[in-house]
Amino acid sequence: MARSLDGLVLSPVADQAPGQVGARTRFSYREQDGRVWAEYAGGDVARGHLVGTRHADTLDFRYVQLTRDGTTSSGHCVSTVTDLPDGRVRLDEAWEWESREGSGTSVVEELAD
Repeated sequence: MARSLDGLVLSPVADQAPGQVGARTRFSYREQDGRVWAEYAGGDVARGHLVGTRHADTLDFRYVQLTRDGTTSSGHCVSTVTDLPDGRVRLDEAWEWESREGSGTSVVEELAD
């Protein structure tokens, strides 16, 4: 199993569509006893929260966010946690909006020191 996400800061490796997370978004993760949660902000996202569970190297969580233009959105994501060769953590994500149309994939990685 990949290492714990507790206390890690991760960021997308590429921008998504406008109004979504992007390379300037920062996710501050917490993890305890199979539960995961995070706050995130940056770029077009003014504030976001996610909450869910971790089973081995799979995260399953719901997210809700507020963009800078005042739009709120929510969705569901399943991520696979892996350790990178340099010791950082990577999440390969498959997400879908629940409050609007759309789905996709993304990659977020632990920020280098």
